[in-house]
Formats: sequence, C-alpha cells, structure tokens
Amino acid sequence: MTSDISKGASAIQAVFAILDRKTEIDPDNKWGLEIKRRMKGRVELKNVFFAYPTRPQQMILKGLSLRIDAGKTVALVGQSGSGKSTIIGLIERFYDPMKGSVFIDEQDIKNYNLRLLRAHVALVSQEPTLFAGTIRENIAYGKENSKESDIKRAAVLANAHEFISGMNDGYNTYCGERGVQLSGGQKQRIALARAILKNPSILLLDEATSALDSVSENAVQEALEKMMVKRTCIVIAHRLSTIQKANSIAVIKNGKVAEQGSHNELISLGRSGAYYSVIKLQTGSSPPR
Repeated sequence: MTSDISKGASAIQAVFAILDRKTEIDPDNKWGLEIKRRMKGRVELKNVFFAYPTRPQQMILKGLSLRIDAGKTVALVGQSGSGKSTIIGLIERFYDPMKGSVFIDEQDIKNYNLRLLRAHVALVSQEPTLFAGTIRENIAYGKENSKESDIKRAAVLANAHEFISGMNDGYNTYCGERGVQLSGGQKQRIALARAILKNPSILLLDEATSALDSVSENAVQEALEKMMVKRTCIVIAHRLSTIQKANSIAVIKNGKVAEQGSHNELISLGRSGAYYSVIKLQTGSSPPR
C-alpha cells in the first residue's frame, strides 16, 4: 500500500511539473503583426541552424537556406533523420531556429501573431490528429463558424463524403479517442477535409500517404493533388510520382540543401548526385529519367 501511494505521489509530481512548464512559443500571446489579407505564401529559410532541445549537441540543420516561391510546390527528400520534418516544424513555428531566420512573405515569422499565422498554414501528417467528437466536429476544427455546406464540400474534395454518407450516423458518427473507430485511410481523408476547409495559403504534407494501403493511398493522393493547386506546398513523400510532380526538389544532406532542381535536372547529375542516391535507396532501383 505504502509503495503504491509513493508511486502515485511521484506520478502526480511529474504531471504537475509538466503542467507548470511554460512554453517559449505561446500561441495565445496576442502580440505580433496581424494578417488582414490572405498571405501570398512565399517561404524562405535563411542560414538556419537547429537542434532539438532534448538533444542540443546533435545539430540537425547546419546553415540551411531554402526558398519556396508563392504558389509553387517543393518536395523535400533526404535520408531518415536528415531534417525534412524539422523544416516543416520550423515553418509552423513549433520551434525557433537557434540561429538564422524563417520568413513568410518576406517577414520573419517571429514578428507575426502566431495564432493568426497558423490560420494560414495547414499540416497533413502521417499520423493525423482526430479528437473524440463527431466527424462533423473534426472537420469543422479547420475553420470557426463553418457552414454545413462548406463542411460537406470539403469532404467531397477530400474523397471522404462517400464513406461518411455510407455510415449509419453519417457526419454525426463518433470518431472515438484519436479516431480509433476509423481506418487509416478514413482518418487521413477527414484530416484532409479539415485542411481543405481551412483553405490555407501554405500546405505542409509530411508523409501524408505513407502509412496507407494502396486503395486508400490512391484516394488520398487524388484529393491532395486537387488541394495543392494554386497554393504553396512543401511535400515530404516516399512516392516517386509525387516527388516528380513538384516544381522543385530540394535534397537535404548534412544539415543543408545539397542539391535543388527539377527531377530531370537532378537525375542528369548522374550516380554521384545526392538525389540519385536518395531515390535509389527509397525505391530500391535506379531512378527513371
């Protein structure tokens, strides 16, 4: 009994220690530039150095510079741990660089009101976050005061409306904690509908289809391609066809952009090129020209 009480007390102390911890980047801070119009979506990372707070000695980005023009799609490729997802986290401002800056529309993102900035950015990741509410509520989180017609339109574009309508409770179906009542493909399409409803200037895709079966992957990929039109997109993907369609491909190696260009431009560098090596590793065969 005494041992159990001691363990419980230690657990409570650990919980309170987490609750008392203050974030350095507070999304509820009202300070910062307001964004009164739709953002163009021009993104630039300048001489960025970064290491995660839990591993300060392990530098992930080492002077990385990358520019993404408004309305263009850039695919990030590189070996596991090269810093691709880190770049997405910095654009969302989950973290700040140790050195260097991240700019959106030629303004350091530290100067923006964070909540307003994130209203213009949407992230669709490998593990979508769903809450223990209805499908309607989970989609509606993308935009406050959403109309029913807008929610359904977003679901149609995300290739989700058909399977939602086929459920007994339709849009009132409960997702369960973390979406446990739904398949991986269904969860991903609901998350995508939420992003579509948000109508972001900048779309971040972090291995959005890698955990899906081929049927679900095709449905999600088709929806993603509709959504990527006329907005800035930063894509991390394992699917070569997705990478090839990007306006530009940036190869991340040793904490920097080692190569950047179109698929054909990078393949033309030959076997010694960083892109050639990464694609061969991902696909298990020589990349097509």
